[in-house]
Amino acid sequence: MTVAADSVTSLVQSVDWLTIAPPTITATVALIVLVADLFVSEKRKPLLGAVSIAGLVAALITLVPLRKGNRATFCLTTDADACSYTADRFTLVIQLLVLGGALLTALLSLHDTRKKLPAGEFWFLLLSSAAGAALLPASRDLATLVVALEVASLPAFALVGLRRGDRLSSEAALKFFLSSVTATAVMLLGVSFVYATTGTLHLTQIATELDKVPGQLDSLAKVGVALTLVGFAFKTAAVPFHFWVPDTYVGAPLPVAAYLSVVGKAVGFSGLILVTVIAFPGYADVWGPVMAVLAGLTMTAGNVAALRQSATRAWSAVRLLAWSSVAQAGYLLVPIAAAAYSSDDQIGATVAYALMYGIVNLGAFAVAAVVARTRPLNRISDYRGLYTTRPLTALAMGFFLLCLAGLPPGIVGLFAKVTVFSSAVDAGLGWLAVVMAINVVIALYYYLQWTAILFRAPEGAAEAATESAEADGEAAAAARRRAPAPVTVAIVLTAVVGVVLSGYPQLVLRFAASNLF
Repeated sequence: MTVAADSVTSLVQSVDWLTIAPPTITATVALIVLVADLFVSEKRKPLLGAVSIAGLVAALITLVPLRKGNRATFCLTTDADACSYTADRFTLVIQLLVLGGALLTALLSLHDTRKKLPAGEFWFLLLSSAAGAALLPASRDLATLVVALEVASLPAFALVGLRRGDRLSSEAALKFFLSSVTATAVMLLGVSFVYATTGTLHLTQIATELDKVPGQLDSLAKVGVALTLVGFAFKTAAVPFHFWVPDTYVGAPLPVAAYLSVVGKAVGFSGLILVTVIAFPGYADVWGPVMAVLAGLTMTAGNVAALRQSATRAWSAVRLLAWSSVAQAGYLLVPIAAAAYSSDDQIGATVAYALMYGIVNLGAFAVAAVVARTRPLNRISDYRGLYTTRPLTALAMGFFLLCLAGLPPGIVGLFAKVTVFSSAVDAGLGWLAVVMAINVVIALYYYLQWTAILFRAPEGAAEAATESAEADGEAAAAARRRAPAPVTVAIVLTAVVGVVLSGYPQLVLRFAASNLF
């Protein structure tokens, strides 16, 4: 009876509601919006957006009391290593990035949900995906990781295809869904192999048990480690799992593409960091070389494809940002690869770079949303002379592009790249540092080309060979109209944060020099 009583007691878990507040509040507001959509009239649908934004702000506020010390909950034993949810510095930083990215996406979406997108479905799906994305960095067992990954991913499929009657949007959603499901199936197979060899799903316990794996199971464990990484590598758009990115970004509503470029990547990199650094450190000789090669291939593939985009007349801004995000994913992989070769904590460099990238990339998409109001094709040529019609918007876009390129005055982008570069050098990955340096130079071409276009004098009738003079006049008149207030707020927020971080980059770079776990 005593043994049975102890077993029952071990299954009774205390829940720290403050610790799990960020994803819980987001998920709760998602359900409220879904139910409210059934009873709210069409005229009051904008209230759903206001409620969603308020919920995301509330979730962000709950991160403040969690910043002091590590907190864990859903623990099966008194041993902290057996907890399924942990709120440490790594968790809080990624949750700040995820929920902040979702909030900016919501601001970009307010105007579209009034006319182009079904409001109730959109806000429910966005909040549901954000809740899963906020849960993932706190997950400390493989089961919770997989659930969080799918909760973040499944609503994203629907968001991509939410433009009803749009063939391009439907095709993008289908490609995104099929490729993601395949990657998830492979990852689940890897998780099953890891569980078969270790007998546990908790990350820290997996690390301990993998050191004790007998020789006859060593090959099975290595295969399990490799397959587990596949699902997260897909989310980061690492080569060869990057093929879905350009078509998905172009076919998705613009705010959704912005969301995927930042929050989707944060989900993938969080998962990669957790499984490599916490669960599989003993198999660094397996995943370390793979991560290094993937980093080099990913940044090269993204930059070369973006370079080819710049050579075409139909140079799509969103497609270029998509390939740019693939290249940026390669830079983000470098510190993860370096962690396999160095005893120093290299993961902070990825976190610092992700914060910089998230802010300026969302800002670039916000400017793209302004241009798309009058130029639906959103070609780079449509940005020509933007400084003439919208000088502040053009200055903001130029600043965002220079941050991505790593050039002054985008000091935060420059320092973030130097931090990532240093992690490769410190880990003895000199060849990867050289590859990164070459790719940074390649990227300068298309970033600077786009920046220069912003300040060129707009062309006259000869520029619009395929458009009538009347259409040009209407577009010029529309360009003088003010952008929606929420989009303007998103541009201002990202620009102000970017400028502050460029003046005081230590706010972000301090994460690169500290232990996040």
